[in-house]
Amino acid sequence: MPDTKAILPAIAAAAASAMLLRSIANDFIPNEFRNYFFSSLHNISRRFSSHLTIVIDEFQGLSLNEVFEAAEAYLGTLATPSLQRIKVSKVNKEKLGVALDRGEEICDVYEDHVQVMWKFVCTKVESSRATNPGDLNASLRSETRSYELTFHKKHKEKVLNSYLPYILDRSKAIKVERKVVKLCTIDQYECYGTQEVNLNHPMTFELLAMDMEIKKVLMDDLNNFKNGKEFYRRIGKAWKRGYLLYGPPGTGKSSLIAAIANHLNYDIYELELADVGSNSDLKRRLLAMPDQSILVIEDIDCTINLQNRETENEAPSTGKNQVTLSGLLNLIDGLWSCCTDERIIIFTTNHKEKLDPALVRPGRMDMHINMSYCTLSAFKQLAFNYHGLSHHQLFEQIEGLIGEVKVTPAEVAGELMKSRDAQTSLQGLINFLLEKKNQQEIVRPKLTASVQ
Repeated sequence: MPDTKAILPAIAAAAASAMLLRSIANDFIPNEFRNYFFSSLHNISRRFSSHLTIVIDEFQGLSLNEVFEAAEAYLGTLATPSLQRIKVSKVNKEKLGVALDRGEEICDVYEDHVQVMWKFVCTKVESSRATNPGDLNASLRSETRSYELTFHKKHKEKVLNSYLPYILDRSKAIKVERKVVKLCTIDQYECYGTQEVNLNHPMTFELLAMDMEIKKVLMDDLNNFKNGKEFYRRIGKAWKRGYLLYGPPGTGKSSLIAAIANHLNYDIYELELADVGSNSDLKRRLLAMPDQSILVIEDIDCTINLQNRETENEAPSTGKNQVTLSGLLNLIDGLWSCCTDERIIIFTTNHKEKLDPALVRPGRMDMHINMSYCTLSAFKQLAFNYHGLSHHQLFEQIEGLIGEVKVTPAEVAGELMKSRDAQTSLQGLINFLLEKKNQQEIVRPKLTASVQ
């Protein structure tokens, strides 16, 4: 072994010499020459390097990069003891989601001989003007995120044509296994729905109090849509479907939306048109939504004043909100609607007659679903949900009253919840319906007299 006392002075002398040479270079060699020298040295080293790096940005223009999403899901399954930092989130009640933390690297081996290295890179955005040309959303966030995939150049074809498609397929299975339906708000400052919570709504079509015939038609339509990729491609239409839910308050519009989301396993994205400043802002938000999602605009008739297309140019809006009916129509049914796949669009309203016919025509709102007052089949579903009853001696009287009285499913459910005893609960519902019937009979003559 060399003498340590002899090595240390040699190292110190070498370091001092390097510092002296660096100081001389800074003082006497022009910056342009030094930059050119180091740039040329870097290019030479790159040319002789045996490795290739693929950069996978989080966003591609206005849309989320599917490869980034797939890599995030896939790499979470490769956590090894070599990692020093990982991110953990609770995906549902049983499983934890794992992901790489910023700056971490992880190695993967594909088909026993293709070795690759992944690195998670986060770059801080200094200002709103510091944008990435390939990521138009960078100015809206505090950092840009990407994965760097490095491997030997000889494996380029294998990585591009086999390894990355494998990750895309594998990530789909992972997402299905971990999938929890989420309720998201499309925020005005964040392009992708960061304001999200798990949708723990237990409503399903089996529990939904709704006319049985309408329910069956809707479920068949949803199933045809979900399995209709080739059909929509063959007929040359965007893979989307629109539903208009209309009817008085308390008839189950929100419950139906939850049942649709749970049936399709799609996330819900709620959009408040009153918070959208312009048509361009609306376009940015809708394009940021991922595929397999449900866009919900509730109370479409009263969120903002959507002017008729013929009068938009005559009376331009002077307020904060500049969204027009034409802008909304172009995004849900124009060329921009073809930029996403497998999307459900739902409008709700209490007053269908107030909507512009152009907004609800076929092709935009493909099905108009009347969320009516409580029907016989809806009552039977509620009685089974709350008390496990399919038959009862009081059913006949209740069914007769429901045929005469305008009562919402929410009102019926409220009465059935008042007691755990079925007899008491049903008798309470009868009393409620009789009282409501008397009130409606008193109001009806007054309305007749006023008309005369």
